[in-house]
Amino acid sequence: MKKLTIPKSVVQEMMNNDFFSQWLGIEVLEVAEGTCKLRMVVKKDMLNGFGIAHGGIAFALADSALAFAANSRNKKSLVLDANISFLAPVRENDLLYAIAKEVNITNRTGIYNISVTNQDEKPVAVFKGIVFRKSEKWFPDEE
Repeated sequence: MKKLTIPKSVVQEMMNNDFFSQWLGIEVLEVAEGTCKLRMVVKKDMLNGFGIAHGGIAFALADSALAFAANSRNKKSLVLDANISFLAPVRENDLLYAIAKEVNITNRTGIYNISVTNQDEKPVAVFKGIVFRKSEKWFPDEE
């Protein structure tokens, strides 16, 4: 497998068994080592009692972007810590984008910033995640 295809192969393998991301309707737009861009549409059943998207929706989208970006280097990675700040309300039918970018990586940990924007490119949330990088690989025969 070529190095360029490892990130996409890892994310495809993850998505095959990530039923929550599938339920959210997440689409993977871009993936490369240490980065990922996702998109989803906010549905009526994702709204809270205020008629806006439940905070867990933006968190879940950002969390998926974190997971895909962190695992894209073919090293199984698990979230140690994550936090989010909500900047603007999200409404039904909004198109949300999450872009994860690697900030720092060591052999054992990684730090990622994820921005969540709507269809108007307006920031709706900022998310920071720290992952633990296991020694186990998704594709053991690959570097």
